[in-house]
Amino acid sequence: MSKIHIYFMPGLAASSSIFEKIKLPEDIFEIHLLDWIMPKKLESLKEYAERMSKLIKHDKAVLIGVSFGGILVQEMAQFLDLRKLIIISSVKSNKELPSRMKIAKTTKAYKLIPTSLLSNVEALTKYAFGTMIKERLKMYKKYLTMHDKDYLDWAIEQVVCWERIIVDENVVHIHGDNDSVFPVQNIKNCINVKLGTHIMIINRYKWFNENLPDIILK
Repeated sequence: MSKIHIYFMPGLAASSSIFEKIKLPEDIFEIHLLDWIMPKKLESLKEYAERMSKLIKHDKAVLIGVSFGGILVQEMAQFLDLRKLIIISSVKSNKELPSRMKIAKTTKAYKLIPTSLLSNVEALTKYAFGTMIKERLKMYKKYLTMHDKDYLDWAIEQVVCWERIIVDENVVHIHGDNDSVFPVQNIKNCINVKLGTHIMIINRYKWFNENLPDIILK
C-alpha cells in the first residue's frame, strides 16, 4: 500500500520546527514540512498560495496548516487535488476573525504595528525581565525564525484583510477552547481540544499524535 503524504505548514513567522514532535505511524504516513518563502512585492495571498502549491509534489496529499498557515493552505487548496485539508488554531473565513482584527482592518491600525521591533527577537531576549518572559522569548527565538520586516508586514496584512466569506465545507478544523488569538466563541464546526491554546501544536503534541491518524483516515 502506498503511503499517505502529509504536508505541514507553520503559522505566521514560524518555522516548520513547530512540528518536530509530531510523530505518525511511518508505515502509513510520510511527513513533509513546508516553510515560508518571501512574498514578492505587492503579491496577493492567492498569488502566493499558487506559488506555494507548486511545493506539493504528490496527488491526493493531506495539507495541514496552523494559524496563518491554516489560512494559506485553504487558498492553496484551489490549486491542488487533496485527500484532506486540515487547519489547526486558525479560521475558516474572515467572519471567524476576532473583533480586534476586524477593527484593525477598518482603521488600518495593522499598518502601525512596529514589525521592525518584532523582527529582532535577539534584542528582545536581552531586555526581557522575569523568568516566564525569558522562557517565552527563548521559545519565540527557536520557533519564530521568519524575521524579515517585509514578510511580517505582508503576512499581518494578509491575515487581517483576508477576503474569504464562504467557508470551504471540506475543511477539517481543529481548535483549542483556550485560544487567545482566535477565540473559540467565534469559531463554528470544529474539533474541540480541551484547554488547547494557540500554540497547542507544540505543547499538546501528544493529542495530535494520538488523534491525527484517525482524523486523516476518516
